[in-house]
Amino acid sequence: MNRFEELEAYVAVVDYRGFGNAADKLGIAKSMVSRRVSELERRLGVQLLQRTTRRQAVTDAGREFYRRATQLISDMQDAELSVAHGQTAISGRIRLALPLGFGVSRLAQPLSQFLLRHPEISIEVDLNDRRQDLIKENIDLAIRIGELEDSSLIARKLANVHFAVCASPEYLRVNGEPQHPSELVDHEVLVYSNVSVGRQWSYQRDGKRVSPRMKYRLSANNGEFLAAVASYGQAIVSGPLALVQSYIDSGQLVPILTKFVPPEAGMYAVYPPGRLVAGRVRVLSDALHAHFQGVDI
Repeated sequence: MNRFEELEAYVAVVDYRGFGNAADKLGIAKSMVSRRVSELERRLGVQLLQRTTRRQAVTDAGREFYRRATQLISDMQDAELSVAHGQTAISGRIRLALPLGFGVSRLAQPLSQFLLRHPEISIEVDLNDRRQDLIKENIDLAIRIGELEDSSLIARKLANVHFAVCASPEYLRVNGEPQHPSELVDHEVLVYSNVSVGRQWSYQRDGKRVSPRMKYRLSANNGEFLAAVASYGQAIVSGPLALVQSYIDSGQLVPILTKFVPPEAGMYAVYPPGRLVAGRVRVLSDALHAHFQGVDI
């Protein structure tokens, strides 16, 4: 049996937390994954995984072997990738998860350029503001905005993301313009439901953090929708400039509280845990990083 395939199967089982998930990722039968790992253990004369009916636990020997195996696989992929770059022969499918608003406004262009450069690659895009489980949903790469809550993910920062607090001229005419974040408690606000209220309505000035308690009647898991609602005079919205800039340019929204700085945020390319990353996914990550390098959005 091919020794590299044994290593690949073992690393996939650890990375994707089970033989079934590993089989889906590798595109082979679950029985084949099990056989490759068993053959690897037999050849090494050591147990790498403790198997039960519900889960597999990595042994101490298995953890050390995993560390070395991932390095070997990574080195092999780097070697293959360097050849592929020379031959322009990168191919295969990439499952990519994008936040809806940023996917449309900021990522359509670099992805279109990437496909033109790599005609043998296909990309299946899931536009969704929901935080997907990258392993369960078999996603190769995801773009995420803001703080990364899952510390097990491998992350690569692509760009800094700037936020603005806005309201329509009509809302400000009727309700007045708050001069300090603490005054927001007397106003109607819109809340992005994928992020805690305290984090999205938090500000810095003179080294001090201001995080007022907010009252709201409308929340949604899409920033573009919230910006549109705010443009009709319903409430105050806090959102990325990438989603509200067009409303500001058209005069439908007006930036407020500009002396107070929201917490820094970033746009990240994230991978599932482990280093078993396909060369085509690395190439896409490199392309996105190059596109946004030195850019604030």
